[in-house]
Amino acid sequence: MKKHLNTLFVTTDGAYLKKDGQAVVVRIEQENRLRLPLHNLDGIVCFGHISCSPPLMAACAKAGVSLSFLTPYGGFLAAVTGFSPGNVLLRREQYRQADDPASTLAIARNFVAAKVANSRSVLLRAARDTKDTDARAQLQTTAKRMAHDVQAARDASSLDSLRGHEGESANTYFSVFNEMLSAQAEGFEFSGRSRRPPLDRINALLSFLYSMLTHDARSACEATGLDAAVGFLHRDRPGRPSLALDLIEEFRAFIVDRLALSLINRRQIQAKDFEITDSGAVLLKDKPRKTVLAAYQKRKQDTITHPFLEEKTTIGLLLHLQARLLARYLRGDINAYPPFIWR
Repeated sequence: MKKHLNTLFVTTDGAYLKKDGQAVVVRIEQENRLRLPLHNLDGIVCFGHISCSPPLMAACAKAGVSLSFLTPYGGFLAAVTGFSPGNVLLRREQYRQADDPASTLAIARNFVAAKVANSRSVLLRAARDTKDTDARAQLQTTAKRMAHDVQAARDASSLDSLRGHEGESANTYFSVFNEMLSAQAEGFEFSGRSRRPPLDRINALLSFLYSMLTHDARSACEATGLDAAVGFLHRDRPGRPSLALDLIEEFRAFIVDRLALSLINRRQIQAKDFEITDSGAVLLKDKPRKTVLAAYQKRKQDTITHPFLEEKTTIGLLLHLQARLLARYLRGDINAYPPFIWR
């Protein structure tokens, strides 16, 4: 099993990362602020205007440490990778099945069905926790309606119809997102998903965390030997990690949405922690962004029993386990890909 290692997040504009022996050093304003051994890291994520030395990039690629560059609000820009550690036969099988409509649909169905099921579980958990009777009723009604969406995803006859069911279910889910916010969540109101750029505080927080989840999923694919760019639900597009986007569908609600709601409802993140740019984009400020990153890392350390493997693991390892289960399916070791469904 892959050991759950840490991710270094660099958020200070103007920071410079360099190699020093077998370690990465973070320099800010001509001073060394941090030094970490590369073997203690699983990934490095740089937000905004961060520079890295070529020797560090080469060392990260050789050591299997993913090095990603993101915009200040979490949009993916680029990544540094070395030679793939994967089995060429696994990747060839991945490409064959991604090119076969029937095989692609069979895998994509499971991604979407799990996404809907886990979103529904988040609504039901929120309904149990809320003291607002009207909110509870709305959440329970919406969750009941989404039960039909799970079956519709499993029965979809084409990728287009599957994506249609996914979109309708997502709209249904987000239509009651405000009902999961506590009365203390002042300044937060959700009117629907907006991306690139996010246009309100909740979308800014969700997009930021989804970017973190995508980074982790991309690392899981590469570590398993899968091609993160070749997906099944998300089709090929230059620069897009389509398979990583496939994998995170199962975890959006369970990991990101629950964490975002917790941060807002507990007032760990407040309305004043965001800024609005001239273009209308809403961004997390630097200090609260570090609060969110710390909470995300802490969430990954929580333990859970994997529903298929029936073994205890950390939440941070779930993406790696799912990537390995997908690889086992592609190799023919198991009859179907078992998605993660929260119970």
